[in-house]
Amino acid sequence: MRLFVGLGNPGAKYARNRHNIGFMVLDRIASDHGAAPWRSKFQAEVTEAVLGGEKTILLKPQTFMNLSGQSVGEAARFYKIPPSHIVVFHDELDLAPGKVRTKTGGGHAGHNGLRSIHQHIGADYDRVRLGIGHPGHKDRVSGYVLSDFAKAEEEWLDNVVRGCSDGAPGLAKGYGAKFMNAVALRTAPPRSGGGGKPGKKAPKTEAPAKPEPDAAPEDARSPLQRLADKFK
Repeated sequence: MRLFVGLGNPGAKYARNRHNIGFMVLDRIASDHGAAPWRSKFQAEVTEAVLGGEKTILLKPQTFMNLSGQSVGEAARFYKIPPSHIVVFHDELDLAPGKVRTKTGGGHAGHNGLRSIHQHIGADYDRVRLGIGHPGHKDRVSGYVLSDFAKAEEEWLDNVVRGCSDGAPGLAKGYGAKFMNAVALRTAPPRSGGGGKPGKKAPKTEAPAKPEPDAAPEDARSPLQRLADKFK
C-alpha cells in the first residue's frame, strides 16, 4: 500500500495558488484513475485508488500548510504505511516553472509543509518536487507562493499535472524512472519528423562540376598551308 500526499491550503481562496500545486496533482490523479469520492478523515480529504495494481491512499491535508504533518502522521499510523511508501507532491521554488524532479529523503529547504511532515514521520519519504520558480528575493516568497498561477502559466501547469497523473501507476509501483518518462512525454514531447538528432545540420552536398568546354580540334594543316590561308 502507498500513501500519496498533495500539499496545499484548504478553501476556494487558495485553490489556484502556486502553493497548491500538490492538491492539483492529487485531484487529477483521483479523476483520471477512478478514485472513490473524497471524504473527510485524518484532518484531511482522503480517497483511494488502485494505481499500477497497488492500493494507494490519496491525502490532501486540510490543516493549512504549516501543520500538514499532523494529517500525514495520522494516516500513516492508521494504515501502517512506512515513510518509504509515502510520496509527497509539493511546490518547489528552486526549480524552474514546469520542471519536475523526484527525491528521497533530505532536508525540507524551508518549505513549511515538509518541515511539519519531518516532525511527524521523519525525513525518509519520497518527494515529487514541482517547480514553480522563484520570485527573485526571499522577502517576496510568501506573497508569490500564495498568489494564483498566471494565465500565461496555464499550459505548462496543465502538462505537469497531467504528466504526474500519467506516471502515477509507475510511481505507486516504485518505478521512479517510469514516472519521470511519463512526465517528460507531457512537458517535453519528442519532436516529430526529420529522424536526425535535434540541431544537427544536414551534410553539405557538393555542387555538380561544370562540364569542361570541348577542346579545340587539333589543326592538321602544315605551316605552309596555314600561312597561305591567311592571305585568302
